[in-house]
Formats: sequence, C-alpha cells, structure tokens
Amino acid sequence: MEARTIRVRFAPSPTGFLHLGGVRTALYNWLFARHEGGKFLLRIEDTDRSRHSEEAVEVILEGLRWLGLDWDGPAIHQAERLALYRQAAEAMLQKALAYRCYCTPEQLEAMRKEQQARGESVGYDGRCRHRTEFPEGQPYCLRFRVPEGDPIEFEDLVYGKITVDRKELDDLVILKTDGFPSYNFANVIDDSEMKITHVIRGEDHINNTPRQIAIYQALQLEPPRFAHLPMIVDENRKKLSKRHSAANVLAYREEGVLPEALLNYIAKLGWGYGDQEFFTREELIEKFTLDRVNKAACAIDPEKFQWLCGKHMEAASSERLGRLWLERLVEQGVIGPERRDALLGTAWLDKAVATLKVRAKTIAEMAAAGRFYFVLPDRYDEKGVHKFLKPGVLPALEELCSALRPLEEPLAEAALEEQFKLVLEKHDLKLLKLAQPVRIFLTGGTASPGIFEVISLLGKEETLRRIENGLEFMKTRPAE
Repeated sequence: MEARTIRVRFAPSPTGFLHLGGVRTALYNWLFARHEGGKFLLRIEDTDRSRHSEEAVEVILEGLRWLGLDWDGPAIHQAERLALYRQAAEAMLQKALAYRCYCTPEQLEAMRKEQQARGESVGYDGRCRHRTEFPEGQPYCLRFRVPEGDPIEFEDLVYGKITVDRKELDDLVILKTDGFPSYNFANVIDDSEMKITHVIRGEDHINNTPRQIAIYQALQLEPPRFAHLPMIVDENRKKLSKRHSAANVLAYREEGVLPEALLNYIAKLGWGYGDQEFFTREELIEKFTLDRVNKAACAIDPEKFQWLCGKHMEAASSERLGRLWLERLVEQGVIGPERRDALLGTAWLDKAVATLKVRAKTIAEMAAAGRFYFVLPDRYDEKGVHKFLKPGVLPALEELCSALRPLEEPLAEAALEEQFKLVLEKHDLKLLKLAQPVRIFLTGGTASPGIFEVISLLGKEETLRRIENGLEFMKTRPAE
C-alpha cells in the first residue's frame, strides 16, 4: 500500500485573537508537515456567525504570516461550505444515521436540570430518537444517531490508547435549526474532504474525538490519526489566565520580539529535544516529531522566554536588526524616513547594532537603549549625577575634552583609549571615575555600550558638544 502524503490543518475560530495556545497548535502542525514533507492547510471555522469577526480573521492571518507559518493552498472558510454540510446531513437522515429533533431550548434546559438533580451525567436523552410524528412548520435540528456496539478505541499519538464506552456519547446535533453545522460534524466532513491524515490539537478536544470517530465509522470513512497536546499552565501550574493565554500574538510583534524567538519558546511548551533550548527555525523542522511531545502539562517560563529572546537577537544579522531598529525609531518619531534610508547598509549601522543587540531582548529595547545615538539627552540620571558628577572630577573632564579635539575622524577606539589613559594617569583616577561622567553626558544614563564604542559612533563633534553641555551642567549645578 502506497504511503499517504501527510496532510494536517490548523483550524482557528475567528471569534478572538490568535493566542498562545493557538500558536502552539499551528506551530506543531506546521513543523510536523514540514518535517514529513507534507501539507499544512488552513481552515477558518467561521460557522458561529453570532461571534464571527472579519477583523479577527485578518488578525489570525497576519499573525501566522508574521511568524512565518505559511500554509499550502488557499485558506478554506467553513461559511462558504454550508451546502456541503447540509447535503451530508440530509444523506445521513435518509440512511437513518440521523434523526429530526424538535426539542425546544426550554425543554432541553429542563432536561439538564432534572439530570443534575438526579446526579446523572448531563446529555441528550434521545427522546426524539424514535419519534414517528413530525410537526409541520415546527423548527428542528438533526441529531446523529450514535450506533450501539463496542467501545470506541483510538491510539492517541501523545497519550496512547484511549477507550470510551458508546453509552457515554449522547446523540449530538449535527445540523442546527438555523442550518449551520455543529463543530464536531463540520470537522468530520471537512477533514475527510480535505484528506487530513493527522489531527493535532489541544487536549481540551479529547472528549470530541470519540464523537467524531463514531461519525467517521457511521459514514464508513477512514478517520485521521489524532494527537492531543498537553495543557499549558502558568508559573504556578494553574490554568492560564486571560493575561497569559488570550493575548494577541501580534502584541509580541509590537514589543519587538523576533518571531523566531517566540516560535522557539512556544515549541518548547510541550516538546523537547534532549537538553537543547535554543533552536533555529530550520532545526525545529529537522528535529520535530510527535513522539517527543510531552503528556504532562507544561508551564510557561518568563525567564526562559527572555533568555531565548536575547539569544535570537544575538544570532540575528546586523543588517536585519538595523532595519528593524531604524523602522522602530521612525515609528517613534526619533528619526525621519530620509535618515533611515541614508543609514541602511552602512558600516556605521552595523557597528551601532553590534553595540546594542548583545544587551537587548527585543527591538523595542534596542530602540530605547540606542535612542541616544540620534537624540541629545534631555535629562541626566539623578542617581548617576549624585554619584559620579563630583566637583573633583571636573578638571579631568575638561582636560579630556581638550585631548579629544585634535584627534582625526573617524575616531579610532585605540586612540580614544590612549587619551583616556593619559588623563587618568595625570589625575590619578580609575577609569570608572572618568568614564561614568562621560557616559552620563553622552547618553543621559549610567549604562550603555562601551564608552570608546559610543564616542567613536557619535563622532568627535557630537561627543565634544555633549561633554561641553555636561560640563556646563556641572558648573551651574547647585552644590550638594
């Protein structure tokens, strides 16, 4: 028998944002397909028109594109396939695999309350299963007639063998009174028609799987293989709150997180490959297999996320980071588009990025830390002023200013280091005593890239202007 091409799908419901759990489901499906040389399909499950949002659809698509989770072929929309579901449901009705149910919402609610009062499992009791009268003009839904027989068994690719007694399955609705299909029914029809070979989804869907398999069996269709992913919990191993789970994935883009860092982090939420923590996109594709997915719930780890963000910033090319950094500065109004375009591809930009990326976890952090390269400090760090701008260091700072004036551009870091050394020896100072005041004058704060790198990148004229501004500040500042 010829092996089938692997075909998986990501099937989000456009009733909200693409969140953390949704991204993991999409990622695992995408990695599995790419690892196996298969197809990754996208299906928008938009049959719940009361909660449907076109904006949510666009946000989901934009989030997938930003993450680089490309899908094969056009996206499929369930709302455009209603005729397919209705035809399949009517065919089941004709074959006595389904029946009309005329129960009203009020009757169903009363039934549920009675079952709860008796301590029974809540579910449809089949009261319309053997109905012989069909009131004309009264609304009805179609229910699947769950066949009697042996328990339903399936081999979950993560959790192993799962067995469910058919008596635990009530006759679920397959076509609602408004003509729209139920989730479980549409899933079966779509997955069969799309030739899906593997369904990879969260463990919250495990209870749906026996119901869907029962429909597959009744229709004499081959069900796909199923793999259910473990729950993601918070740092305290509790169910994720909205703060963690419902955030729009594009919020990470706004924070300046690199998409490969987020993918790396999410891939590790339920999957592992030995002790390796850092993965490139190519390594994830190469090494991802379902047999390495964990059964136990996995906890988010903000510290690991920050570490991975930093590692991916270090690994990214200076050219790419420089473009993203300058774009962020344009968005913030720090520089204009003309300045950005003039700097792209320059040696200056590569060097500036190199000074920032080893300390930044995101593009937003780069933009904040590197703002001083383009804008004069509007204030000096108060603690730094109090600690380092002492009157006794003023003569050394003035002499340093004089020593820098004769230097030729571009300023070589070795030449700068030599001038600092001469001033330090003459005034019997440690480097910190001289470098920190200069750093405050140049950047406004006490933390920055190496002082010689900063001076070299700012250039002589700008460096002298900022030092002179700082000296004036020191001379006019009230004594403490």
